[in-house]
Amino acid sequence: MLETTREIFPFHGGVHPPEMKDLSNRSPIARGPLPAQLVIPLQQSIGNPAKCVVNVGDIVGKGQLIAAPDGNLSVAVHAPTSGRIVAIDARQVAHPSGLAEWCVTLESDGRDEWIARDKFDWRGALERGDGKAIRDYLQLMGVVGQGGAVFPSHLKLGGREALQTLIINGAECEPYITCDDRLMRERAIEIVAGIGIVRKMLNAREVLIGVEDNKPEAVHALREALAHCGFAAEVVVVPTLYPSGGAKQLIKLLTNKEVPSGVRSTDLGVQCFNIATIYSIYAALEQAEPVISRIVTLTGGVAKPGNVDALIGTPIDDLLAFAGGSSAREYIYGGPMMGFTLPSTAVGLTKAGNCVIAMDAASFPPKAPEMPCIRCGECAVACPQELQPMDLYWFSRSKNFGKAQEWNLFDCIECGACAYVCPSSIQLVDYYRFAKSEIWEAERAKKSADTARQRHEFKQFREEREKAEKAARLAAKAAPKPAETAAAASADAGAPAADADDKAAKIKAAMARAAAKKAEAGDLAAPPTQVGNGKVPHVLSDEQAAKIRASMEKRAAEKAAQEALSPEERAARDAERAAKIEAAKAAAAAKKAGADTLVEHASASSEQDASAADTPAKSALDEEKAAKIRAAMAAAAAKKAAKEAGAASPAAAAPDKDAVAPSPAASTATEAAPAKAALDDEKAAKIRAAMAAAAARKAAKEGGEVAPVAEPAAASMTEVVAEVAAAAGTAPAAASTPEAVAPAAAGIDPDKAAKIRAAMAAAAAKKAAKQAAQDEGQA
Repeated sequence: MLETTREIFPFHGGVHPPEMKDLSNRSPIARGPLPAQLVIPLQQSIGNPAKCVVNVGDIVGKGQLIAAPDGNLSVAVHAPTSGRIVAIDARQVAHPSGLAEWCVTLESDGRDEWIARDKFDWRGALERGDGKAIRDYLQLMGVVGQGGAVFPSHLKLGGREALQTLIINGAECEPYITCDDRLMRERAIEIVAGIGIVRKMLNAREVLIGVEDNKPEAVHALREALAHCGFAAEVVVVPTLYPSGGAKQLIKLLTNKEVPSGVRSTDLGVQCFNIATIYSIYAALEQAEPVISRIVTLTGGVAKPGNVDALIGTPIDDLLAFAGGSSAREYIYGGPMMGFTLPSTAVGLTKAGNCVIAMDAASFPPKAPEMPCIRCGECAVACPQELQPMDLYWFSRSKNFGKAQEWNLFDCIECGACAYVCPSSIQLVDYYRFAKSEIWEAERAKKSADTARQRHEFKQFREEREKAEKAARLAAKAAPKPAETAAAASADAGAPAADADDKAAKIKAAMARAAAKKAEAGDLAAPPTQVGNGKVPHVLSDEQAAKIRASMEKRAAEKAAQEALSPEERAARDAERAAKIEAAKAAAAAKKAGADTLVEHASASSEQDASAADTPAKSALDEEKAAKIRAAMAAAAAKKAAKEAGAASPAAAAPDKDAVAPSPAASTATEAAPAKAALDDEKAAKIRAAMAAAAARKAAKEGGEVAPVAEPAAASMTEVVAEVAAAAGTAPAAASTPEAVAPAAAGIDPDKAAKIRAAMAAAAAKKAAKQAAQDEGQA
């Protein structure tokens, strides 16, 4: 019976399954086999996988670095033996998911030769206070926690000035596993040396080594080694109860300190290390050995159970063969409470692999079928973390992960005590692991999304910043310089009279430039081609050349004057031009509207006259309007006759004493002449044009349907000629006398007469319109 003088403080819950340790703890640690190939996973910690630094075909020595750490939570990976790298690819690894991860396959050369090793002066670094150098060295040597969590050990060795209690975990509470028991028995001195190194680095005031009471040989070996260590340390024997090897449970047992949820044990002045981890720290600092092997328990249904010092990456098949083989169909990686079934025995051993159990039918009968939860509460009684496993089960099963987190899901240490006592055979830990993995995946996705959002926001910020900087540069470039601004201000303050001189100077300068360009063009122009006599003919006269030069100088002066104008003067000039254009457009529109009104009026009057001629009311025609129409028609006919006859003779020009007296219509026209003279010239011209147009339309309408011309018609023609002559102020032509008209009238075909009258009317209308346009232009 082992005795201890220290008080033990029991924790809540716990179970006591069959230990099954005597199967493998009777024989000493054996050196493991040297396999032909080693499959070394790059994921050897809870952090990122290590980054491979070798290539396929490289020859490596034992202990050579093959993968460097990738981040603070990552550790290095080394070659467990000498040989050649034959593959770097994804292979199945020892994990509950059975998924593939990146591995390095090393083909052993059988020589197992070490590379040259230089010891690290950790004592000198510690005296200098350079604890970081020691921690970095341990990370580079691949030291992690070997109790199952594979947490990087270098992170647990710094950050504090002093530590109250250093606890070394030698409980090894899980059934079947005896690797730590055999390690404490056979390598107690090295373990105590490692404890001394950690104690110095953490400056711990006390050291407690907790060991269960089912390991009396280990307790004896440790106490014997501590008797000559040179520092105070105590081996505390604790009762065998699963899971007393949990960090929080062991701290409670030894110090009566309960680590609350979300609080680290170091915040309470306590740090805990596993026995195997302490040995790895010692081997790295004192022997310059990286973690390339570990003690692993081979037990269960194997021929030769025991503990083996196996190389990392050794295939499980080789280990089972070393233990004499097994007929089991399934194998547990780890202990029966917290381990998992291996997806394949071809996977390589990892730093977390402390045990391989061949599941024989006698020790591992088939599991009972899972039944519904009866909420008996046995799981809550057995939980060492004082959780409510039945509620966490329902939350995890329904994927209510938020509620599971509220009920402290992550305080669960996955010890399996709840599933062990469950009468419904519910594998509760599997549900908790599923919920944790889903939450971690959601957090990773959220972190990736946040990173992407931050990068996008920074990109937008950078683009806006670049736009602002570009705008600032352009503004600075466009802004006037201070000297120019001062000069402009002083110029504006000068006398206004200087503006006129400045404009004149600019005009002169522009004219001089134009003249220079002209002279240059004249000099460069090619000489004219010579004619037959060899002389150059004068293409332009002096007068024409002078006019061209004057025109060019005028244009140059106008252009110079325009360039000399200020922006305000140019705006005023443009406004004046626009006003003139609008005024001209308005005058043209008004003029056109007046002409259209007169033409419409004359057309309406002509149509009324035509209709009156076909009705008994024809005598009601206005005598004055008819006289005006006949006068216009006669004037047109006289013009045409004069053009055909050339020049009129003097005899024809004298009036005949037998001339027919003017008709009443002519008399009326003569009497109306004074009134007509009194009319406004412009209005009279418009009236004549309108009347002529109406007469032309009427004549064209009548066509050839005119009665034969009789003697009275000749008299009427004479009267029309007389009226036209009176209106024009000239004597009638010879052709307008009765003697000339009568024969002509008597010999002209009625159809031809009608056509003549239409042509005469059209000519008269054209002339009247032209005259009206001229009058308007003069006005």
